[in-house]
Amino acid sequence: MKLRFLRSLAISLFSGISFSAAAQQPQKFDTVSLTAGINLIHAEVAATPAQREQGLMFREKMTANDGMVFIFEGPADVCMWMKNTLLPLSVAFIDGSGKIVNIEDMQPQTLDSHCAKKQVRYALEMNLGWFKQKNIKPGTSIDGLPQIR
Repeated sequence: MKLRFLRSLAISLFSGISFSAAAQQPQKFDTVSLTAGINLIHAEVAATPAQREQGLMFREKMTANDGMVFIFEGPADVCMWMKNTLLPLSVAFIDGSGKIVNIEDMQPQTLDSHCAKKQVRYALEMNLGWFKQKNIKPGTSIDGLPQIR
């Protein structure tokens, strides 16, 4: 009886660990190609509340021109944070016409809020410093942004 209990307990613990690890696996989303001047961006699309909440959590690496674009239903006051996000990122807040409003740098695994300076339709996360390296600043247009129907 005691052995059966211990075996059952071990299976329960193992299952919990497996479930917990599976829950922390990065989820990939559909991608779009965006451009910022001559720069091509391969962006995963986070369009639903669940996708926006997940974002780039638990990612351990991202190639140079990969990122994630967050789409909001309409102009909104948007703030981003880095809970469970392992990579340092820069985020560009983008208005409905595709122009960058402001760019903020974000450190991994923090709960600091990084906010748009006005209402926006999009946020584009890239590796830390990507926008600066490409000389992309507020006022730059991002082309190819998906539209929500």
